[in-house]
Amino acid sequence: MDERTALRMLAMDLPGAGDDAAVVDGTVITTDMLHETTDFPAGTTRYTAGWRAVGASLSDVAAMGAQATAAVAVYASPEFDEADLRAFLSGARDVCTAVDAEYVGGDLDGHEEFTVATTAIGDADDPVLRSGATPGDAVCVTGTLGRSAAALRFFDEGDAERGNDLFQFTPRVDAGVRLRDHATAMMDSSDGLARSLHQLAEASDCGFDVAFDRVPVDPAVDEVTNDAADRRECALHFGEDFELVFTVPDDRVDTVQSALDVDVTRIGTVTDSETGVVADGDPLPDRGFTHASE
Repeated sequence: MDERTALRMLAMDLPGAGDDAAVVDGTVITTDMLHETTDFPAGTTRYTAGWRAVGASLSDVAAMGAQATAAVAVYASPEFDEADLRAFLSGARDVCTAVDAEYVGGDLDGHEEFTVATTAIGDADDPVLRSGATPGDAVCVTGTLGRSAAALRFFDEGDAERGNDLFQFTPRVDAGVRLRDHATAMMDSSDGLARSLHQLAEASDCGFDVAFDRVPVDPAVDEVTNDAADRRECALHFGEDFELVFTVPDDRVDTVQSALDVDVTRIGTVTDSETGVVADGDPLPDRGFTHASE
């Protein structure tokens, strides 16, 4: 079975699963695993790996509207190099500092390829779930999309400096906390905007009507492609951008845009479930990032 089928099977036995993080007595907790083969292209520094791996879990905390408090990581590698370890630790600490959290340690393990498993926790008495979207709500995103797709192109072209810079995203923890009093449903865009919309639609039993010309495409995408179809692919399906995808009542969009320190863009409207997920009037394929090597 593929990754999503496996997750659905496990969710049948784990009723508390299904959102970006689990919630236990006001504490949210999440864990992720990243591999060199699928997540760290050639040229990725250990500093970027530490930042990105820990940041991925902090993004899940953000998607629940929680204030991140701490993170840990398992660092596994065929061998341990002092410079690599120190660089990884610096990246992990710095991304935590960026969201007022603390990196508090982890574990080391030997492994056939560089692999990182991270866990982050946060506090939220009233977390935002994926299941509260209502027809008529606005669907919005923070920041821009396609940043990681562009980064991968730069890595492929040998511009590791540019690739590493784009890979070091800021988890939207502050935005998530500020959205907690407004958002009806929320998740992060790590699997891609299209897949995120399908996951929200499934959880909320709703549909979405979005317009691609409203989707905020990262300027870096235009540095790596001038093909319209490729640009759309980068923004909608590639994923790994770690922005927030959320719904809010229509009359709160302006309030939310004023309250957040990051750009918020309305890309469409929540519809009923019979409509499905459509972009520019056509069904939007449920396609996005998967943790599998070619």
